[in-house]
Amino acid sequence: MMYPNTHRQILLASAMIFPAAFLAGCSNSKASSPGVQPAPAATTVGVAPVARRPIVRQITVSSELVPFQEIDVYAKESGYIKELLVDYGTRVEKGQLMAVLEIPELEMQLRQDAAAVKNQQDVVQQAQHQVDRVVALVKPYQLQYNRIKSVADSNRGLVAQQEVDDWEGKYMGAEAQLEVAKSALLSAQSVLVAAQAKEERDKVLYDYAKIAAPFSGVITQRYANYGTLVQAGTSSSTNVLPIARLSEDDRFRLVIPVPESYVKFIHVGDPVDVHVSSLDRHFPGKVVRFSTDVAQDTRTMHTEVDVENPNRLLMPGLYADAVLTLEHKNDALCIPVQAVNHDATKDTVFLVTPENKIAIRQIQLGLQNASWAEVLSGLNEGDNVVVSDRASLKAGAAVQPHQVEMTEYQPQSQ
Repeated sequence: MMYPNTHRQILLASAMIFPAAFLAGCSNSKASSPGVQPAPAATTVGVAPVARRPIVRQITVSSELVPFQEIDVYAKESGYIKELLVDYGTRVEKGQLMAVLEIPELEMQLRQDAAAVKNQQDVVQQAQHQVDRVVALVKPYQLQYNRIKSVADSNRGLVAQQEVDDWEGKYMGAEAQLEVAKSALLSAQSVLVAAQAKEERDKVLYDYAKIAAPFSGVITQRYANYGTLVQAGTSSSTNVLPIARLSEDDRFRLVIPVPESYVKFIHVGDPVDVHVSSLDRHFPGKVVRFSTDVAQDTRTMHTEVDVENPNRLLMPGLYADAVLTLEHKNDALCIPVQAVNHDATKDTVFLVTPENKIAIRQIQLGLQNASWAEVLSGLNEGDNVVVSDRASLKAGAAVQPHQVEMTEYQPQSQ
């Protein structure tokens, strides 16, 4: 019978098929493995929302505080320092006496002036007495002459013509004496006026011996001492020594060079934040004046800021930073400046879509400062833009956004 033989053949064939099928299955499995790629992990990035906020554009310019007024005080007349009433750091008010000079020559001249005035007053008095005496003569002569002439005219032959002529001569002589006396009086009075004017002039010069403060301030330099001979400040000598230097310290001036590109933003009355780092204090200032031209060598405009100093904390020579506000918007659509990618032709940001994918969005920027940038177009309020870990990002990349507070990325002011 053939059945047993046939059964053995079937078993043998089966035994050969199963290993082959197993090997084939293993071979196919190994061959298909390299074609399957695992899903990449999403990159964690810091994002910030596009939001409305105030934005300010400012510039910071450093300069040195100088007194609003500062002068060297000179004597108007030459003399010796008799009294010196100020020293380093002395505060003075306007009109306060600072020093007194001793001027011997002028003192002697004043005594001579007083004597000359007194002498001329006596001369005037004598001339006045002479006028009064002659006036006393003229009046009776005039009355007698008028009486006799009237009688002679009304009764011809009653009074001799000689008598009429005699009284007329006396009257005319007295009138001539009166004119001479009056002329002498006027001359004496003119001399007296001149003497008095000279005395007044010398008194004014002598008053210059008292040197007073022209304005309120503080003494920052003393040049003279007791007994020092000082020359008049009007002298042509180059070695004229001032007495002291006076600086106004109630108000200071900050002279700042504003770059040409910012000139159009400067206006009289603009507020200025003045920071003095050595005092670690801020002081309010105000633009009070500026030139209307740009210096050719520096391309800057001379601008002056007044800083009040009511507590007298400021001192001449302190270094200060003036922060000027150029532009300001109260409700601008803003993003952190860290989110902006700049190139030669456009500005872009990495926008995180609702599907947590990266989209590159071109934007138009408006007002900018060191911390924020205003977005004029390209983004909507509430959009999320990437502010960190941007180096390896590409369009379409999957990300895991992490919300970051905007203040974490706010730089310090300039």
